[in-house]
Amino acid sequence: MNSRDSQLSERLQTGFLGVIAFGLIMFLLVQARFLLICLAIAIIIFSLTSDAISAFARLRVPNWLATTLALIAIAISLLWAATTVVAQVNEVVSTSILYADRAQAALSSLSQRWGPQVQESIATFLGSIDFAGWIRSAAGQASSLISGSVLVVTFVGFMFSERIWFPVKIENLTGDPARAENVLHVIHTIMRRVNRYLVVKAAISAVTAALIWVIFRAAGLELSGAMATLTFILNFIPTIGTIIATGTAIAVILAQTGDPTATLIIGGACTAVQFLIGNILDPLLLGQTLRLSTFGIILALAFWGALWGIAGTFLAVPIMVAVMIVCAQIPWLRPVAILLSHEGLPDEEPPDPLRLRG
Repeated sequence: MNSRDSQLSERLQTGFLGVIAFGLIMFLLVQARFLLICLAIAIIIFSLTSDAISAFARLRVPNWLATTLALIAIAISLLWAATTVVAQVNEVVSTSILYADRAQAALSSLSQRWGPQVQESIATFLGSIDFAGWIRSAAGQASSLISGSVLVVTFVGFMFSERIWFPVKIENLTGDPARAENVLHVIHTIMRRVNRYLVVKAAISAVTAALIWVIFRAAGLELSGAMATLTFILNFIPTIGTIIATGTAIAVILAQTGDPTATLIIGGACTAVQFLIGNILDPLLLGQTLRLSTFGIILALAFWGALWGIAGTFLAVPIMVAVMIVCAQIPWLRPVAILLSHEGLPDEEPPDPLRLRG
């Protein structure tokens, strides 16, 4: 009985300490989310550009020159992207004020066809939504992009400066060349899968955004650039991003035209673009690039979205890839990797998405 009691006491103590550690980690993830988000983005950018620098090195370009040019390009790209998003958000804010009355009139005329009860329900629902608060929140988050971009560039610069010594540090930390080689292999696998996903996803999102821009311009609507930018960004969020982008586009069309028929036609075209690309082109190019469970992706979106907001939904998939690959290398965490994988095969290398199926 004494041995059983001692074992039970040790297990309870271990579980209690685990709960405390989990709560502390969640607290730190929330309190330091701005710093951690910038660090995660910096790691992704470093991963994407390190291969390019290695390619330049093979062309006998000095490493310091390739690194300097990469940092300059990253800084210019991030600042340009941040200022573009801020400008588009400001345009949406100013334009939404102009079309607020027209949108209310359009919704009123549309709801009158369904009877007074439906009209009252829609009015109550719209009155409960704090559109002004959402706009102010979006503008505030957009304005923080510039300061975040500066921090990301700083992180990337220090990562490049430590890039040469990283394998040596891993070997000294592990104390075993074979174990160090295994750790570096895991890191390279994560970088390769995430890079492959981001490059293909960026190309697909760019095509979708370009088609949305063409539809808005052809219909003579405003905010074509803003809607294209929003579509490009939201398409990086699996499933949910496409729904939000399509719903926002339809709402903007209704607010500008005030005509349900025109909204149905133009909104139907935007929906068709999202549906065809999301259900044909996206699976054809991406396929099983990440080999992640669909249900696991939804859980990751909900978890990281609750912790880090919008930024968390963008980083959920890369973080999930890293967690799955790392758990696959640890025996007592391998069941977690199997549950996160799509086919229960977390170690199997995914096919190249750039090779179309014959």
